[in-house]
Amino acid sequence: MIPLSLAAAALATEGRLSGGADPDSLIAGPLVFDSRDITPGSMFCCLAGKSVDGHDFAVQAVAAGAVAVLANRPVDAPAILVPDVLGAMGRIAARVSSEFAGTVIGLTGSAGKTSTKDLLTSILELDGPTVATPRSFNNEIGFPVTVSRVEAGSRYLLLEMGARGLGHIDSLCDIARPTISTVLGVGSAHIGEFGSREVTAQAKAEIVRALPAHGTAVLNGDDPLVSAMAGDTDATVITFGFGEHCDIRAEQVGVQHDGRPHFVLVHGKDRRRIELRVHGRHNVLNALAAAATAIAAGIPADRIAQGLRQGEITSGGRMEVTTRSDGVTVINDAFNASPESVLAALAALGDIAGATRRKIAVLGEMAELGDEATSWHDQVAEQVVRLGPAGVIGIGNSHMDRMLTTITAAGITASRASDGVPLVEEITRVLRPGDVVLVKGANSLGLEAVARELAAMPTS
Repeated sequence: MIPLSLAAAALATEGRLSGGADPDSLIAGPLVFDSRDITPGSMFCCLAGKSVDGHDFAVQAVAAGAVAVLANRPVDAPAILVPDVLGAMGRIAARVSSEFAGTVIGLTGSAGKTSTKDLLTSILELDGPTVATPRSFNNEIGFPVTVSRVEAGSRYLLLEMGARGLGHIDSLCDIARPTISTVLGVGSAHIGEFGSREVTAQAKAEIVRALPAHGTAVLNGDDPLVSAMAGDTDATVITFGFGEHCDIRAEQVGVQHDGRPHFVLVHGKDRRRIELRVHGRHNVLNALAAAATAIAAGIPADRIAQGLRQGEITSGGRMEVTTRSDGVTVINDAFNASPESVLAALAALGDIAGATRRKIAVLGEMAELGDEATSWHDQVAEQVVRLGPAGVIGIGNSHMDRMLTTITAAGITASRASDGVPLVEEITRVLRPGDVVLVKGANSLGLEAVARELAAMPTS
């Protein structure tokens, strides 16, 4: 963190020092809301959750090295008292951001944000010290934590921005205003909350409207709702995609025998063959977005190609592929389940299995789709039928029942997960050596833990 005195932090938050807090003490570490993440000099934020209240850990946090805590009531520890801890976190992060002299990059989209962020981080780190959103810390809680991690010597601050409604990205941009804004696409994620893709696009466009005139908007040129955002800014616009009209595009896209994609990256007269380490042909678009954003940052082409070739998805639960000693390959793509990401994961299952290996799909019901829920579940069922797996296990209620009916009618073995049997055990019963199994579902279903247990199971 760019050091900030407790006095300056209190001024930024309109708070008051309490509990013997020394106004000259420096916050030299990041904001933290989990006492297990305390580092010397950090600031512990006492957020109150449904079952745990951070105020109860204030003394423990200071004993572990926090310089003070951010609280909305007196505690037995040095503190800054504020009416709203979450709001105060944003104000401290905004103060830190205002002193950052490097490049702030904002990234949003309905799907692929975290995978693109990981690929782009691989490029940026070759060019200079980079702070990037950890995991999916892209909301009002995680965002200020990420911003607070930036240091005076950092060159890039890469911020993933999520939204569940209008104004959400605006509020994040008020904390850290990007000079490069990248929009991946407008899809169906959370459409039940937004109401329509057009409203989703309005929310995503906030990241473009936040740009200064000297900034750059990096837009998916193949998505009409995204490319139209060029009219929302006076900044320079760069497009990426597969169409010839895109400034940065992919040609000769293919997939290796293990499901890892390759393509030719084209920018003007520059052409470079890229073989990705990550799985899933949908990650070609994410790689294009990362490359285009790096070009906007002025990074040389050789460095961009190197970063893409060695980049990995490190955030977990996203095309995480593990092959066990019995030859079973587990695809853990269970962090989330927008319709587009489910269709992409099924395509990856087919690519990784090829024509010779049995395919097993473990699928969770998709949530937050509003009036489009039935249509999307029908499309996924039809994709499963075209894929032709050896078996399907579904988790969910009415929409999953409808999917399973369609799948079984096509002659594919499919059933709903049993309530009385551990899911890992149920999956194991249908697996044979050499199979490829996809585990895909909404984060709330906890399927990521199932996939990890499945991948780690001893075999004999």
